[in-house]
Amino acid sequence: MNQVHPAEFALWNLGFRPFYLLAAAFSAVGMLWWAAQFSGYVPAAALSGAVWHSHEMLFGYTTAIIAGFLLTAVRNWTAQPTPTAVPLMALAALWLAGRVLMLTSWAMTAAVVNAAFPLAVALAIGIPLVRARNTRNYFFIALLLLISALVLAVHLALQGRFELSPRMGLQLGLDVVLFIMVVMGGRVIPMFTNNGVPGSNATRHALLEKIAPAMIALLFAADLLQADSLIMAGLALAAALVHALRLGLWKPWRTLGTPLVWILHAAYAWIVVHLALRGLAALDVFPASAATHALTAGAIGGLTLGMMTRTARGHTGRRLITDGFEHSAFLLVQAAALVRVFGGVLLPSAYVASVQLSAVLWAAAFAVYAVRYWPVLTRSRVDGQPG
Repeated sequence: MNQVHPAEFALWNLGFRPFYLLAAAFSAVGMLWWAAQFSGYVPAAALSGAVWHSHEMLFGYTTAIIAGFLLTAVRNWTAQPTPTAVPLMALAALWLAGRVLMLTSWAMTAAVVNAAFPLAVALAIGIPLVRARNTRNYFFIALLLLISALVLAVHLALQGRFELSPRMGLQLGLDVVLFIMVVMGGRVIPMFTNNGVPGSNATRHALLEKIAPAMIALLFAADLLQADSLIMAGLALAAALVHALRLGLWKPWRTLGTPLVWILHAAYAWIVVHLALRGLAALDVFPASAATHALTAGAIGGLTLGMMTRTARGHTGRRLITDGFEHSAFLLVQAAALVRVFGGVLLPSAYVASVQLSAVLWAAAFAVYAVRYWPVLTRSRVDGQPG
C-alpha cells in the first residue's frame, strides 16, 4: 500500500475538514458584513439585518460546526463510515446554498434548503449510529431533527405562515445548541483536562451530571410554554448555580498554562454567565441581548474555536499543542465576547462602537483560524492514516 503524502488534497476526506474551514471563513466575513449593516454602511439583506445576523450565526455558522464535529465523531464512536468525497461535497453544497439564499428574496426556497441541511446531517449520522446500535448517541439525531423543525418554523413565521415569534424560534434553537454544548462539555472537558494537564484532577459528580443537562431541558420547555418571567428567572439562576458547581469540579484554575484546555473552560464559564444574566434579564435588571451574547459570542465562540482546533490537530495526526496563532485566536474571541456583553452596559454612549469593536475582534479570531488551518484541513494526515 502506498503511503499517503501529506501534501495531497484532502478537504473531502472527513466531515470536520470542509465544515470547519467554511464555517470559520463565513463567520469572519459574515460578522464584518453584519457590523457594516448595523452601522448603516451597507443595506440590509432580504431579511432585516438583526434577523439575518441571528439566523446565520445560529443556523449557519453553529450548525456547520455541529455537523463537522458529528460527522467526524460518529465515525469514531461507531467504526462505521460517514460521508466523504461526493456525498460530503453535496452536504457542503447544501449548506452553502442556504447561505446564498439568505441574501435573496426567495424566502420559501431559503426555508426549504436551510431546513434540509440539519435533516441531511441527521440522516448521515443516523445510518452509522443505527447500524452500530449506538443508542447512547441517538439523541443527536433527535436534536438535529428538532433544529430542522425550528429552522422551518422561523422561516414560516417570518413569512407570516406560522403563528410563532421568530425571536422565540431563534431562542429555542439557542436552547438546543446550549443543550448540545452542556452534554458534550460534560463528556470531554474533564477528560481533556486530565489528559492535557497532569495532576489537574478534574472530577465529575454523577448526580450533577444528570441535573446539569436536565436544567437546560427545563429552560427549553419554559421557553416553549412562554413561562412567567419569575419562573424563567428562578430556572435560569438555579441552572447557573448548578453549572458553576459542575465547572468548579473540573478545576479550571489549573488549566491556565494550557491554552488548548483553558479555552474550553473559559467557554463553559460563559455558559454560567449566560444563565446568570438570563435570570437577571427575566427580572428586568440586565439587558436580555447581553445575556444572549454571553451564550453566542462567549460560550459558542470559545467552545467551537477550541474544539475546531483540537479536532483539526488530533484528526490530522498532529500533536495537541498550540502556538501564537491559536493563542491569538483564543484571546481575540474572549475579547470579542467581553466587549459585546459588557461594553454597551458599562458605556451606554459607546454601544455602537462596542458592537463594531466586538465584530472586528470576532472576525479577526476566525480569520486567524481559517488562515492557520487552511493547510491543515486541506492536506492529508501527517501520519499517513485515512481521515
